[in-house]
Amino acid sequence: MTFTQLQNDSQLKTAIMDELAWTASVDADRIDVAITDGAVTLSGDVRSYPEHEAALHAAMRVHGVVAVADEMVVRHTSDMPDDSDLAREAATVFDHLTVILPRGSVQTSVHDHVITLSGVVTWQYQREAAQQAVTALPGVTGVHNMITLKPTVEVSGPDAKTRITAALVRDAQVNARRIHIDVTGSKIRLTGSVSSLAERRQAEHAAWFTPGVTNVTNELSVAR
Repeated sequence: MTFTQLQNDSQLKTAIMDELAWTASVDADRIDVAITDGAVTLSGDVRSYPEHEAALHAAMRVHGVVAVADEMVVRHTSDMPDDSDLAREAATVFDHLTVILPRGSVQTSVHDHVITLSGVVTWQYQREAAQQAVTALPGVTGVHNMITLKPTVEVSGPDAKTRITAALVRDAQVNARRIHIDVTGSKIRLTGSVSSLAERRQAEHAAWFTPGVTNVTNELSVAR
């Protein structure tokens, strides 16, 4: 199936279902796929939060997908721990991440098996590491990442733009010529167009690597 063929919603649906089936950590038979003009809705039941995330990323990898709506529900098949047990497990996880996260920098709360992370860290990769650390805990059905960033350095506008542009040029997954970068204080705004949601996500990651950044607004559109 070629890229041009994926402009058709019916063929795009087939490609997404094939990608879900190809993803070993996803039970594609439990997921329903609906598409309208390249916008995908995933629904159905998954057995864990990591499977939920893997399904979303699988859909985003397919060329021709312009947006993904998530209506999947996490339904664990094993006995569910109560919120207090889950909160203790989450706290224990962070006791072993002190190389990445300063001790005490992240706090957790749990309600209806959804974990909320709060606290202050320096880098976006630390926020992502904290979320990744708790997603695989048994019983988790969702994660709200409310951790804030407090960088120890300030963003230099022209220098930040130059660094991000260079990073995008180096990245084989990104066409840097179609992406525009605006830097205002510690905030970065990306505009322009990309060929896939995966490319859109990769460009945002590159922007987050800039020292001192506290916010990245991703307004990149996906061209079908």
